Amino acid sequence: MRALRILLIIAIVLGGIFVAVDRIAVNVAESKTADKIKSSQRLGSTPDVDIKGFPFLTQVLGKELDEVDVSLSGVTATAGGHSVNVTEVTAELHAVKIDSSFSSAVAGRADGAANISYADLSKAAPKGATVGYAGPERAAKGQVKVSGPLTDLIEGQGLALPAPVKALLQGRTVSAYSTVSLNGAGAVQLRAESLPKLPVPGFDARLRKAVDYDLKIDGMPSSIKLNKVTASESGLRFSGEGTEVRLAG
Repeated sequence: MRALRILLIIAIVLGGIFVAVDRIAVNVAESKTADKIKSSQRLGSTPDVDIKGFPFLTQVLGKELDEVDVSLSGVTATAGGHSVNVTEVTAELHAVKIDSSFSSAVAGRADGAANISYADLSKAAPKGATVGYAGPERAAKGQVKVSGPLTDLIEGQGLALPAPVKALLQGRTVSAYSTVSLNGAGAVQLRAESLPKLPVPGFDARLRKAVDYDLKIDGMPSSIKLNKVTASESGLRFSGEGTEVRLAG
């Protein structure tokens, strides 16, 4: 019995040492992976990296990590020629193949998401237009609210209104509920379901052009192809996926 107790104590101590070494190793690996992702993706700040699964060292021996979660507080992108802040950038990476020095890492599959606020979307909207939350029911249908002064929206298309027409439209605002979607090129499309009839004929097409527009966003992490956009109370949320995503090397 004494020998059995000694063996149990040794096993517990060795198990504790293994867990401690394993956790130290994973912390070092997370730091090195974060630096590699920052460099390879040309990010302005270092992301947070969380390597899932236990034990970590056996995954390293097999040269494949089950799951790696990456998050970044925000990146600066360009939309419509304006700088916009992309927040809550996250990625779940699966079946990540690595080498022993973590100088090379390729994820078999990746799921990512990011947010852009309505304030930033408004900065990138056509002149005079403001993009905002359309309420829970319309947001559930993928709709946002686009509004603005009528004269600003029309003149924002490069058309000077005659003085009598401008006087007639002055002070009027227009609001429309627009459905958001992604086209094949990854640009955001906003299309109003209906627009009010203007009291002056001949300007409806100009108003439609101001409200219906495509917004190309450049500077998002390119390794994940965005394929879905949804509306929330705080802004638009983009999500997508990728395969054989190279993180480093």
